[in-house]
Amino acid sequence: MWTRHLFLKLSANSTLRRWMESSPHARHLTERFIAGETLEQELDVCANLEQQGVWAALDHLGESVTTLDEAAQSAEAYVAALDGIAARKLASVVSIKITQFGVDLSPAACLANVVRVVEKGKSIGSRVEIDMESSRYTDRTLYIAEQASALGPVRCVIQAYLHRSRADVERMNRLRIPVRLCKGAYDEPVTVAFPSKADVDEHYLQLMRTLLDDGTYPAIATHDPRMLEATTAYALERGISADRFEFQMLYGIRRDLQRKLVEQGYRLRLYVPYGTAWYPYFMRRLAERPANVFFLVRNLFH
Repeated sequence: MWTRHLFLKLSANSTLRRWMESSPHARHLTERFIAGETLEQELDVCANLEQQGVWAALDHLGESVTTLDEAAQSAEAYVAALDGIAARKLASVVSIKITQFGVDLSPAACLANVVRVVEKGKSIGSRVEIDMESSRYTDRTLYIAEQASALGPVRCVIQAYLHRSRADVERMNRLRIPVRLCKGAYDEPVTVAFPSKADVDEHYLQLMRTLLDDGTYPAIATHDPRMLEATTAYALERGISADRFEFQMLYGIRRDLQRKLVEQGYRLRLYVPYGTAWYPYFMRRLAERPANVFFLVRNLFH
């Protein structure tokens, strides 16, 4: 637990971030989790994954912006990514954050930026996935997802560690908005989120069953073998075919499980980030699993 809190705290350290993101040695440390700094590097990785039977969700790294011009540039980056997906005929989608699209500056401008990307996605036969950030953005993220879903294919992330998530999943199911279910990766107070891993796991399983039963093409996002086994067992028990849902994982994490799912005939999509503003994402990946920290330490000495 202490490692999680340490790396989450470090993810907000601006001095360390500037040093890491400008370090010539950083690529050696980050290449397992991050496709590269450019869109072309990202698309190369996505094309290679498709040859292995795996789809991708592209994430252009960057979170809160400070001007509306930056927010518009973020939207433009995703439009360019969708153009690249279309040009290469990839079965990829893009995954966005509303803080990157200016929600803290202007909710209306943020929605307009999201709609622009959603409409672009629709025009090429793709989809936009809307990431969930800390709980202070939950209501705004769901509102934007609901508004944008009327204009093109959208999938919204729901975090199982939040107390409110059952009601949110049920609402998304009623609206026929697809959901990506994850456990959650932000530090939250006990008034908002389950503090116990056992409680989070149980809530995750409950929400997974609800999504498989009543959801619209849900994504079950996890690296936990127990959650994967429970999902496949429940789908088999209920007669839910493998084309009615997909699994999602993060690029570079639990490649053994990724291969196993594909070999078993399940659909798998990897969340594949790229860009220069990679530091917060990288630190959250270290916070999630001790094995990721061990990977970092090994690479420091190679």
